[in-house]
Amino acid sequence: MSEPEKKQAEQLKKQGDVREALDQATPPPEAHERPPRKSLIAGLVVYAVLIAVFLAVRIVLIRSPLPLTDRALDILQRASLGAVFIVLALLLGKAVQMYFLPRFDTVTRYNLKRILRLAVFLAIVIILVSAVFVGWYTALVSVGVLSLILGFALQTPITSFIGWIYILVRKPYRVGDRILIGGAAGDVIDVSYLDTTLWEFGGQYLSTDHPSGRIIKFPNSHVLTTPVYNYSWPLFPYIWNEIKFQIAYDSDLEFVAKTMSEVAEEELGETMMQRVKVFRELLAETPVDHLQVQERPVVLFRVSEYTWLEAIVRYLVDPKIAGRTKTDLIRKLLARLNAEPDRAGFPKGNLR
Repeated sequence: MSEPEKKQAEQLKKQGDVREALDQATPPPEAHERPPRKSLIAGLVVYAVLIAVFLAVRIVLIRSPLPLTDRALDILQRASLGAVFIVLALLLGKAVQMYFLPRFDTVTRYNLKRILRLAVFLAIVIILVSAVFVGWYTALVSVGVLSLILGFALQTPITSFIGWIYILVRKPYRVGDRILIGGAAGDVIDVSYLDTTLWEFGGQYLSTDHPSGRIIKFPNSHVLTTPVYNYSWPLFPYIWNEIKFQIAYDSDLEFVAKTMSEVAEEELGETMMQRVKVFRELLAETPVDHLQVQERPVVLFRVSEYTWLEAIVRYLVDPKIAGRTKTDLIRKLLARLNAEPDRAGFPKGNLR
């Protein structure tokens, strides 16, 4: 591999998803500051003002109690203190979203935002329970009983929530990946707490991998029991594809092989093949046999079950443009091979 390609491979290794796929760890990606938005700053100011207001209310209730019963006064005091902690939780969540999330890449930021919202929600629930009940022991017992009841009633949603945690930790797929799970194939456009949404490709009405226009939703619990086929593995985001023609035994096989490989290389382009070379360098650090990953198209011949030979061109392609690439290749291959009928014989008439 040339020096520029090695440098490109080293740059790829610095990317969070590629580094994680290499060593099964999650190092902190390179931070890059983004200027804070005025709306976020305004939100922080509003939260700070609310905290000051609720604290002032509590101080007033303690020092100058209103003409209320002791129970009502106690409820108001605890409610004002609970409001302070709720606003404080929202303030911390907003601060984290403002100053820390922009340091990460888009996919990581998407997942962290989901976790942050969940953490803030749980904190608010705990604060509300603490404000309603006098003691922590009573609150914990109440939460435990409620969790036991909900656990029996909501087994499937809870399993899906566990599936969401599994997706975040093990990352069988991420937003933007193209996957196949069960009978569902598509690009991941959303991973919520309970389900995943795909933008379907192929499907019932199409024979190609073009988007069908439909979306697919399935519970996250599926990922715990169903194999996931991911077309977007960070270390090698390509798939092998093949085009097969039937040719006569007396065809010029050297001409056919040379023509098919040349057309495929012209269609894929030198840029595509250079990118594959770079990813081969990454695969060299894994148990994958990177020597079997050839950046240039390969032509093979097989004996057909009929009375013809099969000429097969195998090539690597980005999965999201595989259908378009195959269509263009078929058109150009046929044009070049048909231009030399004496050297590439195809089935004709009733012999097809």
